[in-house]
Amino acid sequence: MSVGKRLSFLIAYLIPSLAVAGYYLGGSFNFLTLAVVFGILPIMDLWIGPDAINPKEEDVPELQKEFYFRFLTYGWAWIQFALVIWALWEVQTNALSSLEWFAFVLAIGVNTGGIGITVAHELGHKNTKIEQWYSKFILMTVCYMHFFIEHNRGHHVNVSTHEDPASSRKGESFFVFYPRTVFGSLTSAWNLEKKRLGKLGKSSWTFDNEMITSMIIPVLFISAVTGIFYAITGNLNWQVPAFFFVQSWIAFSLLELVNYIEHYGLARKELSPGKFEKVLPIHSWNQNFSLSNAFLFQLQRHSDHHANAGRRYQSLRHFEESPQLPWGYELMILLALFPPLWFKIMDKKLEEWEKQHGETSVNSSGKREPATA
Repeated sequence: MSVGKRLSFLIAYLIPSLAVAGYYLGGSFNFLTLAVVFGILPIMDLWIGPDAINPKEEDVPELQKEFYFRFLTYGWAWIQFALVIWALWEVQTNALSSLEWFAFVLAIGVNTGGIGITVAHELGHKNTKIEQWYSKFILMTVCYMHFFIEHNRGHHVNVSTHEDPASSRKGESFFVFYPRTVFGSLTSAWNLEKKRLGKLGKSSWTFDNEMITSMIIPVLFISAVTGIFYAITGNLNWQVPAFFFVQSWIAFSLLELVNYIEHYGLARKELSPGKFEKVLPIHSWNQNFSLSNAFLFQLQRHSDHHANAGRRYQSLRHFEESPQLPWGYELMILLALFPPLWFKIMDKKLEEWEKQHGETSVNSSGKREPATA
C-alpha cells in the first residue's frame, strides 16, 4: 500500500476539528462540519475520482497485522469520547442560541455517527477483547450498544433477505425503513441474547444479558457526567442529557441511512425454505471514490466486507461485479432523504443488477420479485 493511501485514513481525524472550530467561531459557523462533509467532500470525490486498486493478496497477511491501522481506530475511540465530553461541558457552561444548539448537535452527531459508528463497526468484527471493548466504548457514546449484538450475529447472517431488519427493500423509502430497522434491530438483538442465554440454561432477565446492559450503560454514563458537572458548577443543567440523547439519535440515524443505502433491494436466492445462498460481493452496493473511502475507513467497499467479514478495512477489495452506487455515501445519504429521486435513480440501477445476475429483488412488502426481462 502506498504511503499516500496509508496517510489518507487520517482525514477522518480532521472532522472533529471542524466541529470545534465551528463552535468557537460561533453562530452559523457551527454548520461548518455539515458543509464540508456533505458539500466539499463530495465535490472533491468527483474531482479526485475512484480508486480501484486492490492490495496484492500476498501482501494481505502482513497488511492485516500492521498496528498502524489498528492504532487509527483505537485513537478515534478516545477522540470521540473527548469530543462528547467537551461538547457536553460547553452545553453545561455556555448559553447557546437555538440555532447554535441545533447546528452544534448536528456537528457532533455527524462525528459520532458518520465516523464513530463506522469505527465501532470495524472494531466490533474483530476477535480480540481490546477491539471489541473499544467498539462497545464508542457505541456507548451514541446509545446504540445493541448494534454490537445484532450486527455481528444477526445482520451478517440474514443480510439481503426478508429476515434482516437492516436490509432495505425495493420500493421502500428510508422513512418506512427507519422504524422497521430501529425497532427490528432491538427485537433481533433481544432474541439473539435470549437464545444465547437459553443454551446456557439462564434466564433472559439477568445482567448476563448484554441487551439489558446495553440499555443501562449509556444512561449510567450520562447520569454520571451530569452529576459530575453539577458537582463542579452547582448547576443541574437538563440540556446536558438532552444534548447527549439528541446527538445519539443523529448518530444512529446516520447509521441507519447507511444501512438503507448498502443493501437496497438486493436479495440472496432462497435455496430452500429459510436457507439462502452464500453472501457474495453482488449482495451489497459498492462505491470506490478514494476520498470518501478514506474518510469512512473503506466502509464503501462493503461488498468485500460482507463476503469476507474477517478482512480488516485496509485490506478490503473492489469487485467490478458488485453493484455500484453512483456517488459516495455523503451524497447517497442526501438522496435517500428524497424518496422520489432515490427511486428514480436507484430502481433503475437495481433493475440493471437483476438483469445482469438473473437475481430477484425484495420489494417493500418483503416479497421477492422476478428479474425484469
